[in-house]
Amino acid sequence: MPVDTALEDKNMKNQEASNTTSSSADSQESVANKPEKKVANEGVKISVKINNFLELIGFTWFIPIVKLLAGEDPVVQLKEAIKVIGVPVLAMLIFIGFWDWGAAKIQTSLGAIPGPAAVWQETKSLAADHYKEKEKEVAFYKRQEVRNAKKLEKNPDAVIKIRDYTGKATYPQQIMTSLWTVFAGFLLASVVAIPLGVICGLSPAFNAAINPIIQIFKPVSPLAWLPIVTLIVSALYVVEGDATFSKSFLVSAITVTLCSLWPTLINTAVGVSTIDKDLMNVSKVLQLGWWKTVTKIVLPSSLPLIFTGLRLSLGVGWMVLIAAEMLAQNPGLGKFVWDEFQNGSSQSLGKIMVAVFTIGIIGFMLDRIMLTLQKYFSYGDAM
Repeated sequence: MPVDTALEDKNMKNQEASNTTSSSADSQESVANKPEKKVANEGVKISVKINNFLELIGFTWFIPIVKLLAGEDPVVQLKEAIKVIGVPVLAMLIFIGFWDWGAAKIQTSLGAIPGPAAVWQETKSLAADHYKEKEKEVAFYKRQEVRNAKKLEKNPDAVIKIRDYTGKATYPQQIMTSLWTVFAGFLLASVVAIPLGVICGLSPAFNAAINPIIQIFKPVSPLAWLPIVTLIVSALYVVEGDATFSKSFLVSAITVTLCSLWPTLINTAVGVSTIDKDLMNVSKVLQLGWWKTVTKIVLPSSLPLIFTGLRLSLGVGWMVLIAAEMLAQNPGLGKFVWDEFQNGSSQSLGKIMVAVFTIGIIGFMLDRIMLTLQKYFSYGDAM
């Protein structure tokens, strides 16, 4: 019995020692794994933030790539990436292939329809023209500085004049002119449409009174508005000397306003009229004034539909602008297209195609910007 007891004690001590060793090894392993888990958690947090940002700006195509880089299931994310990125890219490549194949088969009075390579070449040509014109502008102002310095040497009291450079507008400058014009018209349309839409939504009588006017003028083409706007601007905007705004700019911007305010007005009116009646009853119980009711209840509740109208209005305004600039001769993309068509050179069609893609890409980016603002400011999901 003493021998058996001694053996049992020895076995118990050996088991306790092995348990102690294994527990210390486990604790060391868990301590070693803590930094790895911390890094992994930080990677997941960064991935979630990037995905939320991509969701906000509407660039959801890149979310599978971010998840793949964050270490999520590679098979699932690769399939998703192929679906949301690979398929559109393949479709674009097929479109470019058909375009290149069919372009050479169509002959016009200005030559063959330009293919992708010719359009890319004209894009580089427009960029080169821009840099050449900027060099001329810099040289022009340097010559003035030298001439004025010589004048001041001879006569310190001489009057110095800096003349503006009057060279032709380059393609990037024409793009900026169009953007400035469309934003001016869009801003004016929003200032008019949102208050009117709020009043229409709150007052059925006012809505009934103004609805026929909306239905009559909503479908009117910009080509019909343009002569009327031109005559009114020419009669009212009479400025001697250097004007703040050119008449062509005002005509184009006002035409954009008249054609783009209707989607915002209609969506605002619908959004306001469909507000939950309980919210309006709360404002009556709290005895809120008209202004507080509008700013605290009406506008926040109808914000998603208002932004939907703003997105539609901006898209309509950008589309209308090109036709307005063609006829008003505002030095933007519309005038560029018209001038190239009138020019009739062998490069004209290629440059017009560059303008077509520019207009489309800018329109897409404007829509993404409005979608981002809609998601950022709306309480619910963007529509």
